[in-house]
Formats: sequence, structure tokens, C-alpha cells
Amino acid sequence: MLSDVTTPQDLDDRFRESLAALAAPQHRADPAQAVAGGAALTGAQLLELFDAQVTSRQLDLAGRWLRSFGEGYYTIGSAGHEGNAAVAAALRPTDPALLHYRSGAFYCVRAAQAAQQVPAGNSAVAGAATSPGRAGDNGAASDPPGGVAAATDPVGGAGTAADPAGESESATDRAGGERPDGDHHDGDVADGAADPGHSGVTGGSDPRIRGVAGSTALPAAIAPARGTVAVDPLPNGEPAEAVPPADPDQPTAPAPPAPARAASGPAASGSTKTAQTATTAQPATGSAGHDEVEAVVSMASVKRPVDPAYAEAARDVLRGMAASSREPIAGGRHKVFGRADLAVLPTTSTIASHLPRAVGMALAVERLRRLDARRGAGRGDPATPASWAPDAIVVCSFGDASINHATATAAFNTAGWYDHAGLRIPVLFVCEDNGLGISVRSPQGWVATALRSKPGIRYFAADGADAIGAYGVAAEAAAWVRRHRRPAVLHLSTVRLMGHAGADAESGYRAPAEIAADLAVDPVVATARRLVEAGLASGAELLARYDEIGWQVRRIAEQVLDEPKLTSAAEVIAPLAPRRPLRVAHAVAEAGARAAGAGAGARAEVFGGKPPELAGPLTLAQSINAALTDGLLDHPQMAVFGEDVAAKGGVYGVTKGLRDRFGAARVFDTLLDETSILGLGLGAGLAGMLPVPEIQYLAYLHNAEDQLRGEAATMRFFSQGALRNPMVVRVAGLAYQEGFGGHFHNDNSVAVLRDVPGLVIAVPARPDDAAAMLRSCLASAAVDGSVCVFLEPIALYHTRDLYADGDGEWLAHYPEPGAWAGGHVPVGRARVYGVGSAEDITIITFGNGVRMSLRAASRMADEGIGTRVVDLRWLAPLPVADLIREATATGRVLVVDETRRSGGVGEGVIAALVDAGYVGAARRVAGVDSFVPLGPAARQVLVSEEAITQGARTLLAR
Repeated sequence: MLSDVTTPQDLDDRFRESLAALAAPQHRADPAQAVAGGAALTGAQLLELFDAQVTSRQLDLAGRWLRSFGEGYYTIGSAGHEGNAAVAAALRPTDPALLHYRSGAFYCVRAAQAAQQVPAGNSAVAGAATSPGRAGDNGAASDPPGGVAAATDPVGGAGTAADPAGESESATDRAGGERPDGDHHDGDVADGAADPGHSGVTGGSDPRIRGVAGSTALPAAIAPARGTVAVDPLPNGEPAEAVPPADPDQPTAPAPPAPARAASGPAASGSTKTAQTATTAQPATGSAGHDEVEAVVSMASVKRPVDPAYAEAARDVLRGMAASSREPIAGGRHKVFGRADLAVLPTTSTIASHLPRAVGMALAVERLRRLDARRGAGRGDPATPASWAPDAIVVCSFGDASINHATATAAFNTAGWYDHAGLRIPVLFVCEDNGLGISVRSPQGWVATALRSKPGIRYFAADGADAIGAYGVAAEAAAWVRRHRRPAVLHLSTVRLMGHAGADAESGYRAPAEIAADLAVDPVVATARRLVEAGLASGAELLARYDEIGWQVRRIAEQVLDEPKLTSAAEVIAPLAPRRPLRVAHAVAEAGARAAGAGAGARAEVFGGKPPELAGPLTLAQSINAALTDGLLDHPQMAVFGEDVAAKGGVYGVTKGLRDRFGAARVFDTLLDETSILGLGLGAGLAGMLPVPEIQYLAYLHNAEDQLRGEAATMRFFSQGALRNPMVVRVAGLAYQEGFGGHFHNDNSVAVLRDVPGLVIAVPARPDDAAAMLRSCLASAAVDGSVCVFLEPIALYHTRDLYADGDGEWLAHYPEPGAWAGGHVPVGRARVYGVGSAEDITIITFGNGVRMSLRAASRMADEGIGTRVVDLRWLAPLPVADLIREATATGRVLVVDETRRSGGVGEGVIAALVDAGYVGAARRVAGVDSFVPLGPAARQVLVSEEAITQGARTLLAR
């Protein structure tokens, strides 16, 4: 009996009642044939999709069951979203996928695809899905397998873009694609009526409105989205572009569809229920009569073993629910959809923070594909380390409420921006629209209106309750993105069953009638109905299938309960941020050897015959510029990008000349959005590149810091090291800029960075340290997959003097490549300066504090006070061993912290000393808890040389 909250029992009972009401088909169809006239799916494929949907449904029920006795830790399920099985089937198993948390059916299909059990979508199938009313669209129907659009280089290349999607509105656009979110009233368009905007393309009945045994009128606003293709076509006459695949030996299409399941063979996992419930007809020998043929077809279509890949996919998901350390991607750290060998990348976000990464990954995949084509490099070439297929597309899914989030807006805007600029972004966004964000409704028609309006992004829409129609539209969308290498969005209408999660009381915000209306369009029931109508199975047979899969899932759930959990902090953090300092040091030494040996000619050419080691003493900015140049020479997949870094050479000239030396494909300007800049870096790292994005000012990083915290730093943690997103983020920051400022250009807030587990934070103060530390960060990213923030003190960029005007004491010579190994700066090691006797006091500092402390120490040396000045260099990980050694040497520690007293670096230093058992005297000099004001007022809140001297004298007087 349906209650005002849909319980697992409600959903199970309703499903059984619905299937019991389905009459047995009068005639049996051949599952090897198309399931319906013009359909892209065969009967066998639809039966497989049903199995995937049922597996996903049973996983949701099992999750609630585990939670009922405290053994399950995650109850956000996929019930109502099982239509995404059709989306997965339309893709290739090599297409990287970033999935949201209602992707159970998608994951099951992907697992079966990877096991070559379920045929992946291909251009031939996609072509069959093309609507007949699309004469002006040179779309997927005629695309050659693996064909891709000719375009400029995707990163900074010159050229003219093809006409951006969505420039012209057609009858298709005006006719539909929208659905009234949460609205279930009748309209005045007959069920099954042709959509005039699609030249006769029909999608059949609307499962939201139609009951088990009949049909009702279909609301006009919904009709175009129900099983029909709703797209924004390109302008008529767009040339059909085709380019050979990058690697002539690389397959351009997935393997041929597998034959239908054999009628014999044991059921998966040793089950006996199938044998008890399925039909027992045997194939006849010799000539067969009509009834005998139907019996054979019945047995072949229903009494087929459950695909073992579905059982293994269920085991993966259940292990995540139970926090089993054997879970294949996160190892018990979180319940996520992900597996490296399935090209499913873990995303932990419940919103759209993974979308910028997807855009970045698509940009990088396309860039690497083009580099492969130009170089003629194979997949094994060390210059092209990406593991993705040359014609891969990136797919990312999210909910309708997430389109309102800033990260989603950033991702859509970036994809459209690059498309408008003529660059290629092969990404397919999939918006699964159930009309709700927990309890908040998406206004009727808002999602379709918002998605249609995204410039440069092609719009497709499908009904998630119609597996056949959804597959056709998804296949067309995927083929369009694969061919044209341009972004598209698939708007998939869904429902949400059993609430947002197990603890969600829907009755507080949804009426019983609304809940019942969603139950009436259960997508798994809808697929069962299509199977019966097509003559592929009876309701009783499908119900037996449901029970068989349910029994297997429950049995697996019981098995995973006994699996081990993570039992120590060491186990939990093991994959977080591995450090292999010897390998990093070796990588730096090898880079120096290459620069001095085989790469010497290229290096001389890039530097115009005057390498930096011959240029005399350099400033901090010049040293970073030289190190970036050497890095780009040594790392073929390295790219430098950000606002103003290319043509202008950076606001402070740090990247000046890099684009001229390496071209616009490797040094390029981005749009003005920090979220997108970091997203590009995250995706590029996953795709095999070594990204070095620049954030123009530290204050701007706060607009996008979750891309570092929630996305970058978690990748190794939630993939047990199987996936990584190496990156070195250059950030201009800290205070003390003369004549320029306000809190955005003089920002001393680094606490949010130090709080991110596993993040490497480098703060070079001197030119010679800057070059060596940057080489260490690049090597650490390449070797260990580290995410590094390279925080550059703006006020020291062009500083030349230390003690007196013209002394040049803050300049440093750039080391020749042969000296790189000897001058290597390991991650997490400090630098110590001795001033005077260096026996009286230890000053621990970083950044601008190093110069001020050395000046203060020089004055105190004139008074007979010996000082050790310790430059931390690394704010994470802190050089704790160096701190303890230098603090113990004098027994007096002054921490000079140019950040704020509350949450500043000094707190961490003092805590590290106390934790290590330091018993000497300690004192802090830190910035005031204030934003940095404009002009001379800044001196009132920042650390000064006078404050350092006074703090030291107070400490010495104790």
C-alpha cells in the first residue's frame, strides 16, 4: 500500500503489481531483430538494459536493507534514474565518464561494456537513431566511424570556428524539449501524436501519463520530450568535416555487437532460481513449427544467464555502501561510482564541481589527439602518455538543481567560450532532470530553457523512462560530439523514487499524489512494458528475472558485510599524497642531464643563444621565467595557461616570451574565471598533461578553492592512487606591494590552502630557491602526481637589493643544468641563514618575512646578537625536522608570520614545535586579523622589521 513516503517495500510492491498486470504476449519476437520499427536497439539489447536497470534498482533496495541494521552507510540511490542505462549503452567503454550519485544503471552497463558483454554505441547504431526530419543537419547518420571535425589546435591555435551551435532557432527548437517539472496534469495532445517540430518523428506514449493498461491525453508541453529528439541543429549547409583518426592502427569503432545470449548455460553466481522460473522449452530439431519457434525465442530471450559483469558491478557498489576496503576505486573511503579500468572517474560532489574538470579533460583529450596526428605517435610514445582513445569523448552527468551552481555555469560558459573561439571540446553533458534538488523544485520549464540558452552547446532531450527513445537520442548526441568534437548537452527527464536518501521524509514537501505520479512512470516498469509489447517476454518472466537478480544482489550484500574495513589512520591516508623524494631527486638530475646533453641544442635555440646561467644575476621573476622555460623544454606535455599569461606575459612579466618560444598550444590565455582555469588544469592532468595554471592573485583563488580542495586533492584519495591529476598552480600573492593594493592585490590568507590534505605549498623567497623549488614541484607532479601550489611573493618579484640600495644581494645566478642535481631542493626542506654567531635566537619565517628577518638580524648582529634565520620554503608539508633542529640549537624561537595571527602559518609552526617536545622559549610576530587596506594604512596591520626586532629583543630578555 502506497504511503506518503515511498519505502523500499512500497516500491517493490508497486513493481510487482505492475508486472503482474502485464499480459503475456500473443506472439514471440526474435530478440536479434530491432525491438520496434526504426528503433536502434535490438530486443536482446533492450533485455540487457532491463537487467542493468533491475540490478540498479535492487542495489537501491539492498542499500536501504543494509542501512536498516547499521551496516550500510550510503542510501542516496538511483531509483527513477535508471534511464541512464541507455546513455551508457550509447557510449563507448573507453569514453571517460564523470558520474553523479544516481548512476547505478549507467555503471552496470559500463561494466558489461568493458567486459565485451554489452555492445557499445557505435556510429552505425547512432545513425539509425537520427530523426528523419533533420534535412539541414549534417549529423551522425552519415558520419564515418571515428570521423572527427577538422579544426584548429584546441589550445590557443589560430583559425576560424565552425558556426556555433544554437545560432539559429528551428521548428525543433520552438516545438519542445521542455517538461513541466513535477507537474502531472493532462494536456490536449493525443498520446502518440507526431511532433510537428520533428517532421513526423514520434516517440510513443508518455510513461508519466500513461497507465499500465491504457493511455491518456498527453500535455502539449511534454510531448516533444517524450521519446523524441529535441535538438538545436546547426545552420543548413555546414560542411561535413572528416579527418582520419590519429593512429591508423587504432580501431575507429567499438567491436561488433555481441550475439544474443545462448539459451543454455548456468545462471550467474550459481543461482537456481532461474531454472525454477524460466520457460523450459527446448529448440526443436529439423523443421520447426510456429509454436516451436516461439518457444525457442522465448527461452533465448528470457532464460539467459544474468551477465556476470552486472553481478561484479553490484559487488563494487555494495562494497562502497558497506565501506569495504576491497571496494575497487575508493577502497572504503567513500561510496563513489568509479573504476579506472572502466574509464569511470570518481567524483564525490553532490553538485556540479566535477563539470569544470570534464571540460578541461575534453580540451586535453582533443589536444593530445591532434598532437598524436601531427607527430604520427602511437599510444606507447612517451611523448603522448594519455590512456584515452584518440576519438574519445568525455561524458559527465549531474542533476537539474546543479545547473544553478556556479561551477556548472563556469563549465558551460567555458565550453561555449572555447567553441565560439573555434577550439574543440568533445564533452557531452548529461543533465538528469527529476525536477527536485532535495526538496527544492526546479521551476517548470526552467531546466530546458536554461540548457537551450547555453551558447556553443548543442541541445538534445530525451525521456529517461523510454529506454528505446533515450538510447536513440543519446547515441545521436554521442556521435555528434564524437564527429564534430564540440560540446553538447543531453537533457534526460527522470523521476526520483524513494526520496533523496533514506532519511528524507518526502511527505514534508511533496503531496502523496505527486509521489504516486512519479511511481506511475517508474522507468524499470516502462522498460518491462516495452519488452512485453514487443513480444520479448511476459510480465511473469520479467518478474522472475527481477527476483533472480534481487536474490543475487542480496547474496552479494551479505558477502560484503564480512569484508575488512579500513582500521588505521595509516591505511586511510596511504594513497592521499605519496612522497618519493629519491625518485623526485632523480627526475631533477635526469632533467639536468638532458638539458646539458641531448637537449642542449634545443635549449640554446629557445633561449636565443643566451641561456639564463650566462645572463648574470636574476630577479625572482626572471628566475621563475627561466625555470618555466626549462620545464617546458623537458616536459613535452607541460602547458602554461591563465589570464594574461600569453600575449602580455603576465601582469608582472613572469611568463614573458614563453608563448613566442613554445607556441600558443602550450602557453595560452584563458577566459577570466578561476574555477574554469583550475578545472582545465584538473582535466588536463587526468588526460596525461602536466598543467601549470596561473591564478593572477591569491585573493582570486578563493573564488575557486573547492577545485583544489574537493576535486584536485581528493583524486588519489578516492581512487587509491589509480588516478591522479598532477598540477602546479602558480599563484601571485602575499602583501607588501608598494603603491598598489587593497585586499585583492595584497592578500595574505593562506589558511584555506594549508587545510587541504596532501596539497604541496611552496613559497620561494629568493631567486635561486625559486628555480630549484619549481623544478621540484614539476618533478613531484610528474613522478608522484602531486598537486602543488607555487605561491610567489609579488613584492619580491623584482626586488634586487637586501641591505642597501644597489647592493644586489637579493639577486642570484641561475644554475647551469649540470648543477641542478647538486642544488636540488626537496619538498619539505627548509633553508637556514646564519647571521653573526647564529647562537642566540632562531627566527622561523617565509616569503617576505625572510628578507625582513635578514635585515633585522643584520642590525641585531651589530649589537652582538647571533641569529639563525630559517626560511620554511614549504608551508605544506612543513619542514618539521629542520624546525626542531634549528629551534633546539638556540632554545629561543621567534616565528615571523606575515599571514594573520588567527589561522596563520605561525600557529602550525608553534604546534609542530610543541608536538615534537620543544621546551624552549617561543614567541610570535604575526599580521593583524584584518584585510590588508590600501596605501600607508597597510603598515598598521602587517609585520614590519621593527616588530621583528622588538619581538626578538623581548624574547632575549626572558
